[in-house]
Amino acid sequence: MTRLTVAPSWSASLEPALIDKAAGSTFPAHASTRRFEVPFVHRLYFTQDIFGCERTVLAELLEPSADRLPKVQVWIDDQVAAALPKLIDTVARFLDEQGERLRPAGVETIPGGEVVKNDWKYVERLLQAIHDADLDRRSYLVAVGGGAVLDAVGFAAATAHRGIRLVRLPTTTLAQADSGVGVKNAVNKFGKKNWLGTFAVPWAIINDSGLLAGLPDRAFVAGFSEAVKVALLKSPEEFARLRRHASRIKARDLSVALPAIRASAELHRAHITQGGDPFEALEARPLDFGHWSAHRMEALSHFELPHGEAVAIGVAIDTLYSSMVHGLPESSAAAVVETLRALGLPLDHPTLRDPHALFEGLEEFRQHLGGRLTLTMLRDVGDPIEVHEIDKTAMRAAIEKVSRGLI
Repeated sequence: MTRLTVAPSWSASLEPALIDKAAGSTFPAHASTRRFEVPFVHRLYFTQDIFGCERTVLAELLEPSADRLPKVQVWIDDQVAAALPKLIDTVARFLDEQGERLRPAGVETIPGGEVVKNDWKYVERLLQAIHDADLDRRSYLVAVGGGAVLDAVGFAAATAHRGIRLVRLPTTTLAQADSGVGVKNAVNKFGKKNWLGTFAVPWAIINDSGLLAGLPDRAFVAGFSEAVKVALLKSPEEFARLRRHASRIKARDLSVALPAIRASAELHRAHITQGGDPFEALEARPLDFGHWSAHRMEALSHFELPHGEAVAIGVAIDTLYSSMVHGLPESSAAAVVETLRALGLPLDHPTLRDPHALFEGLEEFRQHLGGRLTLTMLRDVGDPIEVHEIDKTAMRAAIEKVSRGLI
């Protein structure tokens, strides 16, 4: 459990007069600015059987409010429910067993994958169910699913009553290693990834290894693209471990895969809670290394390209570009590509055939963050830099090398 304090970046000084340069007017001398801080607690748990022998972990998180038992509504990714046929009954039984601690408000399923973020009707369904169950700010939504379901349920939780407590139970390696640990949620709009969303710190995240059991092999390895990404930014030692164990992770050897997921989750959490910019108010967004092209590829493929695979391609592209333009040793770039391949991640997709369409992702990325274009690149493993311009000739060459397997 980590405390997170958000301090807005505006000035704390008291200004005797503030000049409105656009209007040419002067505000009254009593106008002032004041800094304030908002404390949060980031709760992250690692379990193996959250609805079985470790169910007290979840039960104790669902705190009562004064003299009222909290209402708890659970949403389960339908792909997870299909892969784990006993899950719905197990969750319902868990809620019934906690009658002295909570009031069950239903167990629902919702489509998994990007479809839940692309169709507004699912957000409306979530909000309608929250309304019909009379949930309030001291109620809980428990989201059990992959990153897309966590995003959609999280968006509903953050906007209903301006915020209902959210407990995330990620069921993919991608969500456990990356997005499920974060403080963002969103749905897609106007054909753009995560255009509509909020920043909202979840009440808790529980990474339960048992929930990974129904994950297909392709989805299992896809999550490690984000683990590679954060290791490249934050930890040469962790990248070396991923490189060394890549083939065993691909084979679903949990003795190395689970520690890799945990390390990735902890690195992501450290950046969010200690990096000074949890709500991305500043220019830099280092955790989105490789994502400017990944998000664009997803949209160009009509979201048929899974996010983890898109990130793997995006990381490979920006890694090669970094070696061409920013001094990343060629041996390090080759090691990154080798690791992604050893994990079983594809590094080619038809969307790479049209670099002009792909480059539109640069402007979308800038708009999403605001201000000038700011991308993270690498001088070396563990040595990221922020850049504001792209050499498109070099970037085209990097895209071609990745797509043609020239490294």
